[in-house]
Amino acid sequence: MKNRNIKKYYNFLKFKRDFTLFSMHKVKSYEIVMFWLKSLLTRSQFLILSGILVGCTAGLAGVVLKSLVHYIHYIITYKVHFEDQVFFYLIFPFLGIVITSIVVKVFFKGLDKKGIPVILYEIAQNSSNVSPVKMYSQIVQSAITVGLGGSAGLESPIAVTGAAIGSNFAQTYKLDYRERTLLLAAGATAGIASAFNAPIAGMMFAFEILLTGVVFSDFIPLVVAAVCGSLISRILLQEEVLFLFHTRDAFNYHNLPFYIILGVFSGLYARYFLVITRYIEEFFHNLKMSRLQKAMLGGAILSLLCVLYPPLFGEGYDTIKSFTNGEIKEVIENSFFSFIAYREWVIIVFVAVVCLLKAFASSITIYSGGNGGNFAPSLFAGGSLGYVMALLCLQTGIADVPMTNMILVGMAGVMSGVMYAPLTAIFLIAESSSGYDLFIPLMVVSVISFLMAKWFSPISPDLEKLAKQGKIFTREHDRNLLSLLHTLDLLDKDAQVINETASFEELLEVVKKGKRNLIAVLNDNLTLVGIITLDDLRPILFNKDFDESMTVGSLMKEPKAVIVENDSVVTVARKFDETGSWHLPVIKESGKFAGFISKSSVLNSYRQLLQAHSG
Repeated sequence: MKNRNIKKYYNFLKFKRDFTLFSMHKVKSYEIVMFWLKSLLTRSQFLILSGILVGCTAGLAGVVLKSLVHYIHYIITYKVHFEDQVFFYLIFPFLGIVITSIVVKVFFKGLDKKGIPVILYEIAQNSSNVSPVKMYSQIVQSAITVGLGGSAGLESPIAVTGAAIGSNFAQTYKLDYRERTLLLAAGATAGIASAFNAPIAGMMFAFEILLTGVVFSDFIPLVVAAVCGSLISRILLQEEVLFLFHTRDAFNYHNLPFYIILGVFSGLYARYFLVITRYIEEFFHNLKMSRLQKAMLGGAILSLLCVLYPPLFGEGYDTIKSFTNGEIKEVIENSFFSFIAYREWVIIVFVAVVCLLKAFASSITIYSGGNGGNFAPSLFAGGSLGYVMALLCLQTGIADVPMTNMILVGMAGVMSGVMYAPLTAIFLIAESSSGYDLFIPLMVVSVISFLMAKWFSPISPDLEKLAKQGKIFTREHDRNLLSLLHTLDLLDKDAQVINETASFEELLEVVKKGKRNLIAVLNDNLTLVGIITLDDLRPILFNKDFDESMTVGSLMKEPKAVIVENDSVVTVARKFDETGSWHLPVIKESGKFAGFISKSSVLNSYRQLLQAHSG
């Protein structure tokens, strides 16, 4: 045994010496250990080890972000004193968005792409290579935004951070595309599991949203990453920071009609939420204002909303916990509604208005210059919707309404319709409330809401634009593989060209020297005006009576279709199918001729990708 250990140690020292001498990159000592382990372990074993390391790191990132926001809340709540609470809500949300915008401009060069679409874009268009900056930029930006009262969630920034950690880990150890994508998803899984202390929900998030259209046989790294992220969160975070609900009612099948109605209203509200989000996004995008001016405008509107309705301040989880604990008076006491006599209808109106305004507050926070996601806003809105419905039932004389269950199930319903992720929503609430006996109502409400959302729009409006452009994966596997190809990479740049004013003799010289069946006809500005094929020339060449004074311009014909250099390969394939052509010309944005693309080059590249992704 002693000799065996000495031999292993000697082998490691030899590996370290060779790696240091011959590696193209200088690495840190722990990286040498990891490369050594990679050489010893099988692929599956190394992926499991990678899942553990990525999961722990992403879990720690989630803990850091949650703790930062909690600490900022503590500082501005207990260390900063205002004579009137109204100034508290008037100042901090405004500062949160403005400071975030300044930080993005000064420290991150104005690169503020955020949210789940960013991860999906990197998977489909950048071979799952996420910029190292994303490992910390999202934490900094969202901590400032949400910590100072931005009405958004931390879960999307945590997921992006985890994805960046997984991707960069894979890049460091030279893993291929499939393994890189798997570890990217593992990092995001661990981030979600850490944020909600819900490992199964984290895995469902990866399968439902991130890995859509990606074929995978390995899932153990996702499992271990989710477990590690959840454990890190449970061990390090305090009870009040965790997303947990301890009070609920037992499921009674007699209450099923309540849940069916709640599912319908959740679907309608989810659609309302998405429509408002798109409207606010377009509004700020079309504003002819600087980044800072947009941030100031958005911050001012958000601060005004928080003054009128304080529950819009921050993530809103504390408000939902107050609903479940029956502490509604504490929610209303800092608002102007506290001056109205305490009555049931006052509570219903107040919570209903808050629910409707949450869509405005969250989208203003995100699109005016802040950073955050729609996880928390959709959960908050769903809980508020369930609470309002329960109160309305009680007001109409219906007894034994399961109020706490309506709040919890409403959260899952709206999240399912907003995020297009019913399984994630179901397991998230079940794990967070230990409410596994609520699976039936959770499934009923989430599925109804999801089906209604799909009826309004087959693809999530957040992703619809990118999906139409072929920049993210969908459930069409063939289309996904084609989207990995790039038009200019398929270009035959050695195309034969001739000027439209050239003589027939000059054309014959091009045919004699060329090896192609296709000739592009250009004008003096190098713009494509037509094409000539050998099939078109053969009848003329073998005709004894042909006119030798003919010019190229009289022989050319228009191509059946033209490809623009920015067209996706999905578009290119569609043009080949529609025209039945085997070759099509490509032009640049300036209109100048770039070359030809053949159908065979597209098919060969597709076949190579299919082999790589099926192996």
